[in-house]
Amino acid sequence: MRINVTSVFVDDQAKALAFYTEQLGFLPKTDVPVGEFRWLTVVSPDEPDGTELLLEPDQHPAAKAYKAALVADGIPAASFAVDDVAASHAGLAAKGVRFTQEPTTMGPVVTAVLDDTCGNLIQLTSAA
Repeated sequence: MRINVTSVFVDDQAKALAFYTEQLGFLPKTDVPVGEFRWLTVVSPDEPDGTELLLEPDQHPAAKAYKAALVADGIPAASFAVDDVAASHAGLAAKGVRFTQEPTTMGPVVTAVLDDTCGNLIQLTSAA
């Protein structure tokens, strides 16, 4: 068994696709109209056949409440591995990405948390 698709709830799929591809560097994978919305996924350029991230509409009231509660408590909705958090932070900050937590060493890992502009906090991690 392996993870095939995981998701983050987003308030606007087009805005999310732009952020995740143009700012974070993911690649579009699947874009299929499904009624009012789309089955819209992105993948890592390092693993184009790997786990897909579904940019899922947050139209259900529970999704909006869930996202708001996580953000209010500073809890990331997802965690992405990078080779070097400090370098990734610097590069993304230079592109205008807003961080809610600067690179911080936590035992064996370094983490930073960014705002994905679509209602989520996303954690970056690397080995310390």
